[in-house]
Amino acid sequence: MRRVELFTDGACKGNPGPGGWGALLRLGPHEKELSGSDPATTNNRMEMTAAIKGLGALIEPCEVAIYSDSKYLIDGITKWVEGWQKRGWINASKKPVRNADLWHELIALTDRHQVTWHWVKGHSGHPENDRVDQLASDEADRIAAAR
Repeated sequence: MRRVELFTDGACKGNPGPGGWGALLRLGPHEKELSGSDPATTNNRMEMTAAIKGLGALIEPCEVAIYSDSKYLIDGITKWVEGWQKRGWINASKKPVRNADLWHELIALTDRHQVTWHWVKGHSGHPENDRVDQLASDEADRIAAAR
């Protein structure tokens, strides 16, 4: 099974507002950058979308190490999602889980792969995190300027 590193980030100009996401896939010496935008979104949705798009770009099951500076993304998928599923997608506050559509998509994609999740401190000089942060910010800026 191939081992892939996936670095992800999301950005939003206003929350909600125009947003962007960035992902960097690395397989040995090979790298691929992915990015995109949404004219009306939230930062959390862009963080999740980056992981979804990165995983979705893999054409075969892989061992994937995902690196993100989003506690929401990592805690959601590693700690909270099991409880949400047991409670019928109701959170601890007895309200519908936000971004359930993206959580469902992310779960389906992670089921295809062997995924480990790693939190990295944002804006701390981590080269790959800085790179995907720039991709996400550039996309958010681009879509905001197009309004």
